[in-house]
Amino acid sequence: MIHKTLKPFPKDFLWGASTSAYQVEGANLEDGKGPSCQDVKKVPEGTSDLTVCADHYHHYKEDIALMAEMGFKSYRFSIAWTRILPQGTGEVNPKGIEFYNNLINECLKYNIEPIVTMFHFDMPAALDQRGSWSNRESIDWFVNFAKVMFENFGDRVKYWLTINEQNMLTLVGPVIGTLTIPEGCTNELKEIYQQNHHMLVAQAKAMALCHEMLPDAKIGPAPNISLVYPASCKPEDVLAAQNYNAVRNWLYLDMAVYGVYNNLVWAWLEEHDATPDFGEGDAEALKNGHPDFIGFNYYNTATCEWEDGTVECDSAADQQTARGETGMFKGFKNPYLPTTEFGWEIDPMGFRATIREMYSRYRLPLLVTENGLGAYDTLTEDGKVHDAYRIEYLRKHIEQIRLAISDGCEMLGYNPWSAIDLISTHEGMKKRYGFIYVDRDEFELRTLKRYRKDSFYWYKKVIASNGEDLTD
Repeated sequence: MIHKTLKPFPKDFLWGASTSAYQVEGANLEDGKGPSCQDVKKVPEGTSDLTVCADHYHHYKEDIALMAEMGFKSYRFSIAWTRILPQGTGEVNPKGIEFYNNLINECLKYNIEPIVTMFHFDMPAALDQRGSWSNRESIDWFVNFAKVMFENFGDRVKYWLTINEQNMLTLVGPVIGTLTIPEGCTNELKEIYQQNHHMLVAQAKAMALCHEMLPDAKIGPAPNISLVYPASCKPEDVLAAQNYNAVRNWLYLDMAVYGVYNNLVWAWLEEHDATPDFGEGDAEALKNGHPDFIGFNYYNTATCEWEDGTVECDSAADQQTARGETGMFKGFKNPYLPTTEFGWEIDPMGFRATIREMYSRYRLPLLVTENGLGAYDTLTEDGKVHDAYRIEYLRKHIEQIRLAISDGCEMLGYNPWSAIDLISTHEGMKKRYGFIYVDRDEFELRTLKRYRKDSFYWYKKVIASNGEDLTD
């Protein structure tokens, strides 16, 4: 669809950016914080651990001031479960409550709307030892954590996100460092989707609890959504794309919005004797979730072709790399898309297509909770970072949001990854995303001084013009 006149961004559009606690805060065992699964995992060789990260814990006032200088209307961050509940359950850590109260209040001081992610890949290590999401008690653990957050921060936080990228926790858990498979497991697929089921029930109960405790707040999921293209117009490839879309995307949103399992995924799990077991009250709980909006992370689309069941597919790729499931689909490298330095395809037009498909299916407001370019940034001798490549990436994606708005899609905001340089999930500090450069490398902490990148000044202009001025 070609628009002769583009609709403007909404006046109250939430321009901002995102981080997550375990990747940005540091102070990982400070002031009573307990270890999470991220603190005890073996990090990939050649990458930093998470002890210091960007040291946001000690620099949050400076960092929020820089976000305010950019003109942020929102800041999406996560609350570290073990900073609040060091053992995952039981005693509340007052120092943790104090830190997030201070962080939230600092945002509000500058009229920045805090958007809080409740769980971002950091299961408490104490609960990991009790089976993590494999244990049905994980539903109660999460709902209890949600209750503590709502009680302490709900008077000021109006936007909540439940579980960051639950689909990635399920599909590529080992890459993220979160998947626990019990010893002696004989059907790994069933185990993975049983864990996923517990997360889905926990999410639904947390959404219902939010509406009960905080009637003026809004809450939604935050999966990583990538529309899947067929590799060709062959009918088999179209079916494969439908399969991959169901497994990667619609399972999570169908459940969040409608409270039912996607039929294609359920049929696939039935084929492998891997359907999850429902506990008492699960079906009712799933029906009662009712998100107010859909938060989603977008980096690129995916492409796949038909797989007839004879090829052992690579199901262990990372979040944005072509993967497959034997008998369902096989990943395909899209020849029409360029890639980043880290091999992720770049597809701004696919961003619009993804937004259109989601809005058509669910008719809920959409909030972009991640989108960004990871790159090898260089700090010059005079303290500059010339990241024209990031500006170009973000400009093209923002253009597509405006086109999607003109298509009639309701967009709440844009919070790209990331506000500040932080530790990437499995590629360390060298893969930088932020508008703000942090002076440290993989293993040498250096000064931790903050520097404004060129993209900082560009994004400031974008926000000030409410998306009208995207020029350099």
